[in-house]
Amino acid sequence: MSSAFDKQALMRANLKTPKAAAVAGVLFSALLIAALWLLRTSIPADPLESGAWITTGAGNVALALNLIPFAGIAFLWFIGVLRDRLGVLEDRFFATVFFGSALLFLAMLFAGAAVIGAIVLVATLEPKALINSTTFHFARAAAYNIMNVYAIKMAGVFMISTATVALYTGFVPRWIAFLGYALALALLLGSYYIGWSIVVLPSWVLLISIHILIENFRNVSIPD
Repeated sequence: MSSAFDKQALMRANLKTPKAAAVAGVLFSALLIAALWLLRTSIPADPLESGAWITTGAGNVALALNLIPFAGIAFLWFIGVLRDRLGVLEDRFFATVFFGSALLFLAMLFAGAAVIGAIVLVATLEPKALINSTTFHFARAAAYNIMNVYAIKMAGVFMISTATVALYTGFVPRWIAFLGYALALALLLGSYYIGWSIVVLPSWVLLISIHILIENFRNVSIPD
């Protein structure tokens, strides 16, 4: 009985380690950046484009859309482990904004991906008929607004709340938190003018994750 209890306690301790959050953060960042790179190199940035990529780049787009759900799973794991790690240090107000903005970001990301996926799916029937059609332009504009307006704004709110929690708890250096504030402000006010603004959040999460991994490695290397 005691050995079973000790085993469960050890398993929970392993789940709560910073390394678990860091690995999830790295996976989220790598998968999302790869998916966004595939999308941006296959689909023109102009939301009013004709849709010629349907016949040339649909394969890369489909691959990107299949990566996004796994990036979302890793992001949820990152958030869950991080909140569990903070424990009683987590302020309820910022915890609500932190968790809510993360879920809204994922919802907007999945919604935009679903619209693009619908375009690819419909294009398998009559790709030439869909190109430059009213239906295509509506779906393309909807996906653009969801991803580049709403998702990015929620990413900025998530970064502000995370940076604030970081300042109060000290789970990352203060300079990373202040960098988060600056990048979040750029997303909230000027994301329209930054072509690759959607990669700001995964890049910042990657920075946090790498720092956590380095700190975890140092703590393991230092003998008691």
